Amino acid sequence: MSASKVARARFVVRAGRELTAYATIAAGVALTALGIGSFLLPAHFIDGGCMGVSMLLASLLDLPLPLLFVVVNAPFVVVGYRHLGGRFALRSTVAIVAIALALALVPFPVATTDKLLAATFGGFFVGAGVGLAIRGGGALDGTEILAVLLSKKSPATVGEVVLGLNVVIFATAAFYLGIEPALYSGLTYFAGSKTIDFLLHGIEAYNAVLVVSQKSDEVREAILSELGRGVTILSGKGGYSKAEQDVLFCVVTRLEITRFEAVVRAQDPAAFLVILPVLEAIGGVVKQRNFQ
Repeated sequence: MSASKVARARFVVRAGRELTAYATIAAGVALTALGIGSFLLPAHFIDGGCMGVSMLLASLLDLPLPLLFVVVNAPFVVVGYRHLGGRFALRSTVAIVAIALALALVPFPVATTDKLLAATFGGFFVGAGVGLAIRGGGALDGTEILAVLLSKKSPATVGEVVLGLNVVIFATAAFYLGIEPALYSGLTYFAGSKTIDFLLHGIEAYNAVLVVSQKSDEVREAILSELGRGVTILSGKGGYSKAEQDVLFCVVTRLEITRFEAVVRAQDPAAFLVILPVLEAIGGVVKQRNFQ
């Protein structure tokens, strides 16, 4: 195959991967906007994270929620760009702006007047949307980015950081909005977090990746240089061919899976990847990433 055909094939693969990522993010945006517009806002409940802060500020200051949502998330996207890469920041920006536009332009119907249903299903739809956005390689809420970065600087996990941030948000909501709305909002957060866990095994989960490639040296160099990750080379043998084969072993976070796959595919589109959930990873360079 000529070099031009190889380049064209790689372009098609990359374009298809990008379209799939943005389609997944679009589905996440739709579900999140539905959960907020049809369930949470009519019931006067708030969500956790930057959306919760935006909703609380909108209630207290009488300012447009879509505008506040973009403004509150903007600093976190900038931080995400510096530490998680331009592609991640671009996808997150598109998702955040899309949610703001949906909340500003779409007349969402009131789904239910029952507070328990509003809190439960509002959290479910928001959690599903956030989970899909992460699967698409982006984020819908800046606290997810902040939590990932803070976890690299402290012993706390991402889940613990997110929980701590949301405790502050809901305590503030209890002071200004009342105990009952804050409790229902806490239920919303719980339902949303469990939905995310169901979709992603938790954004704080580490993932072990095994890479079998005929270009293992090129893939290894790309992982080291572009992701700043440590790689372990395991000696393997083909079960059918009996040929000696290097198997690369690496540990990454859920948010890094999309970029990791892109880096590997850029070197070897035919590489075989196996992704396994990891309960915890201690030591090494797991928390010392370089996303430049």
